[in-house]
Amino acid sequence: MADAELFAHPDYPMPGHGRVWFAQTRDGAKVRFASWRPTVKPVRGTVVLVQGRAEFIERYGETAAELRRRGFHVLTFDWRGQGGSQRFVRRERKGHVGWLRHYEADLALAMAQMQERCPGPFFVLAHSMGAALCLDAARRDALPVSRLVALAPMLELAIIDNPRAASRLASVLFWFGFGKAFVPGGGDTAIATKPFEGNRLSGDPVRYARNSALSAAARHLSIGDPTIAWVRTAFRLMARLAAPHAAREVRVPTLVIAAGRDRVVSTPAIERFAARLKTGGALVLREARHEILMESDPIREQFWAAFDAFIPGEDAPLAAGPASAGEPRQRGLMQRLVGGSEDAPAAGGAASVP
Repeated sequence: MADAELFAHPDYPMPGHGRVWFAQTRDGAKVRFASWRPTVKPVRGTVVLVQGRAEFIERYGETAAELRRRGFHVLTFDWRGQGGSQRFVRRERKGHVGWLRHYEADLALAMAQMQERCPGPFFVLAHSMGAALCLDAARRDALPVSRLVALAPMLELAIIDNPRAASRLASVLFWFGFGKAFVPGGGDTAIATKPFEGNRLSGDPVRYARNSALSAAARHLSIGDPTIAWVRTAFRLMARLAAPHAAREVRVPTLVIAAGRDRVVSTPAIERFAARLKTGGALVLREARHEILMESDPIREQFWAAFDAFIPGEDAPLAAGPASAGEPRQRGLMQRLVGGSEDAPAAGGAASVP
């Protein structure tokens, strides 16, 4: 497990004046956290940055800086089994988690740290696996925030041809005691260190090279392929969110942003889910690959325009705690994307941005 400090890379410095610490979940896992104050006033609340699989805090330095310039406190953390948080396998490069409840405990700890340490109102910006976990938490009334932005949520995997067979195989192997084994053909190589050509993550060569160098230098933070148990956990999470009633149970106003060129998760599955949200909608960035926050400047500008229209989303002065859904502040495109109340009809599809 890494020390409670941020890794300094010469080509990608982290924002200054941050705090780093460990906190412990109810089941005893040590989770690494980091936070920063905003660099401008007025303070607009707190954004919790929630990562995807195989990521770590240091990959989000640029995003943290951009949020701080918008007047937000930033809180982020590493999921157990990756980054600087505690790992539970001898071969620490394995991307492993034992059960879905372990990720739920990590997220619950993050929400508690947010409420104890940070000013409201509270918002979440989550990616991929983290976005799916946040949607599930919102469905269970376990995400005490005013609004959620879910980037490329892991609702269905595009990289698996036969998900039903893969899910069954993962369960069989898990119960035969192979939960901590790599997936067939898996190894220690971090996905972000693979060649840029043909990569599934980003179309921006500069940011991809930066993240690749960071992952290669910070080997103690990066991980390789997932284990059988992680795959089983992922399918259990996706099955929950695939239920017809799941999206309708999400009461947190939610903006889902999908990538039109995503080859990791299924964009059609994301659009179907968003169409069933009572208070939310979807935006598809047609040229983006899976890691929207690591994309080219034009794509990121589209993302930030949508984010700024959606969060904080209230014209009233900011309160000291979570705000109610209220009336959305956005106009034009965003007005069509987000419903104003729990009883509003679903957004009815996704807008597409070239």
